[in-house]
Amino acid sequence: MQWVAYWILGISLLGLLHTYVWYPWGMRWAAKGKTGHADVFGPDDPALPVVSVLMSVYNEEKVLAAKLQSLLAQVYPADKLFFFIGSDCSSDQTNPMVVAAAAERSHFFFFPYTERRGKPPVINDLVKAATAHNPAGAGHVLLLTDASVMLSPEVVFLLVRHFRDPRIGLVDAYMQNVNLQAKGISTSENAYMGGETMLKHAESVLWGQMMGPFGGCYALRSDLFEPIPAKHLVDDFFLSFRVLEKGFWAINDLQALCTEGATHHVGVEFKRKKRIAAGSFQNLDLFKRWILPPVTTLGFAFFSHKVLRWWGGFFLFFGCMAMGILGMYNQMWLCVFIVSVALMVSLPLIHQLLEYLHFPSGPVRHLAYFISMNAALLAGFVQWWRGIKGSVWQRTTRY
Repeated sequence: MQWVAYWILGISLLGLLHTYVWYPWGMRWAAKGKTGHADVFGPDDPALPVVSVLMSVYNEEKVLAAKLQSLLAQVYPADKLFFFIGSDCSSDQTNPMVVAAAAERSHFFFFPYTERRGKPPVINDLVKAATAHNPAGAGHVLLLTDASVMLSPEVVFLLVRHFRDPRIGLVDAYMQNVNLQAKGISTSENAYMGGETMLKHAESVLWGQMMGPFGGCYALRSDLFEPIPAKHLVDDFFLSFRVLEKGFWAINDLQALCTEGATHHVGVEFKRKKRIAAGSFQNLDLFKRWILPPVTTLGFAFFSHKVLRWWGGFFLFFGCMAMGILGMYNQMWLCVFIVSVALMVSLPLIHQLLEYLHFPSGPVRHLAYFISMNAALLAGFVQWWRGIKGSVWQRTTRY
C-alpha cells in the first residue's frame, strides 16, 4: 500500500510540475530569439481575402454599443469586410441596437433568432449564411468574436494578413484584461492569462501548433470550418484542434490587441471555469487518440499543455489522498497531509477575510485562485460525466 501511495504522489507531483513549470519554461527557452511567420499580406495587397465577422450575442446591451463601434472602425477594405450577427433570442435591447447599426453599414447581416439554442448552433447558422454569400475557400476568412471583447482598429488586418501563407489555418488575437482591481481575483487571472499567451506564442513560433485560441477573437480559414456539435461548450478549442488535425498551423499574433473587462468575484469565475472544464473534457474525449503512441509534436503539446492541466484537480486530490495513506505509516507524512488539506480548505477563506479587512493578500490570492481553478476542473468533470444537457449560456459579469 505504501509503494502505491508513493507512486500516486510522485505521478501527481510530476504532472503538476510538468504542465505548470517544465513545459512552459522549456517552450519559452526554446522559442527565445525566434520570430514569427514573415509571409504575410501587406495592407494594400489586392489579394487580401474577404472577411466575414461572426458574432453570437445574447442580452449584450451593456457592451454592445462599444463592441459594434470597434467592429465598424476596423481598418480593412470595406468591400471585403462583412458582418454576420446572430441574436440567440435576446430579451433586452440587443436586437434594436444591432438593427440600428446594420442600417448604417452595408455588408451587415442580422439574424434575430427566436429560439434560445446556445452559441454553437448560432455560429453554425452564421457560417452557412456567410459561405452562401461568399463561397468557402482560401480567399474567404471567418473571424469569430465575442460581444465583450473590444478590438483595436487594426485587428482584422493583423490576423488576416497571415493567411498569405497556405500553411496557416487559424490565427488568434492577443487578449488583455482591463479594469483590474487590487481586490478580487482579476490580477491572478490576468497573470495566468499572460503566462498562457506567451506559452501559446512559443508553440506558435516553434511548431505552428498553438493549443487553442482564447476564443474572444480569432480568424479561421473558411474552408477549414467544421460544424460545431450542438452541445459543445468550448467551441474555440474544437475548431482549432480540427485545423491542427488536418495538418494546418494555428498561431497567435501579439500585435493584434483585444481587450476585455476583468472578472473580480471568485464565485463568478468558478462558474465560468466549471463550464470551460466540462467543455474541456468533451474535447479530451473527442481528441484522446492524440495522447496515445506514436508520440508526435501535436500529441506532446496537447498532453503537456492541456490534458495535464485538465487533470490538475485530480492530481491535487489523489496527491492529498496518497499523503493521507502514507500518514498511516509515518508521522511526518501525517503532518504534511494535515497541513496540505488545511491550506487547501482555508486559503480561499483567508483570501476573502484579508480582502474584507483591506489587507494585502498577495501570494495568498494567487494560491487561492490556483486552488479554486482546480476545484472547478473537478466540478466540470462531474458535469461532463453526468452528461452535458445543452450549450445555452449566461453572460459572465465583467467590468
